[in-house]
Amino acid sequence: MFFGSSLTSMAATLLAVLVAITFHETAHGFIAYKLGDPTAKNQGRLTLNPIAHLDPVGALLMFVAGFGWAKPVPVNPFYFEGDRNKGMMLVSVAGPLTNLALSFIAYFIFVAGEGFETIPFLSLFLRSMVTLNIYLAIFNLIPIPPLDGSKILAGFLPRNVAYQYLNTVEQYGFLILMVLIVFNITDMILVPLANAVLNLFSMILFAIF
Repeated sequence: MFFGSSLTSMAATLLAVLVAITFHETAHGFIAYKLGDPTAKNQGRLTLNPIAHLDPVGALLMFVAGFGWAKPVPVNPFYFEGDRNKGMMLVSVAGPLTNLALSFIAYFIFVAGEGFETIPFLSLFLRSMVTLNIYLAIFNLIPIPPLDGSKILAGFLPRNVAYQYLNTVEQYGFLILMVLIVFNITDMILVPLANAVLNLFSMILFAIF
């Protein structure tokens, strides 16, 4: 995750982590609010203040180990009108899509500024934003509870199948994820996909510039 071991690179990476998780969680709460659920708003989670979303252990792990978590935004699908599974799918996909948008914006600024070689902190921050947000988005799309991908998948399944899937897998979800991470299986999934996203971004920026 780091682009060096200096204090500047650590500070830039930490700032990128805070931005990534803050926008990710706020996006979940915002879409839930738009669907009729006031829970996140009532608990002060519709904010870009990173303190409201920070889980100290999860943030530390993301900072030093390359994976981690934020404090989940509370969502009550019983407030949703219509299909609750579809509503949860929209809420869940909002986080990863927001991270991809942040990554592209950071990449655009980085390229437009020709790498900001004269401003090391900004250069390191933008580079961290590009990679961190892509990996955070793709990792969260893995369809294993409690990751967003599990609820996105459930939105495409019949309600009874989705309910059974989430309730059956959820009790083992964290253990499954730890096994995937420890044995580097997640890297086998994330790295090629992240490279593909970066290549797509590069193609778009090449067309723009």
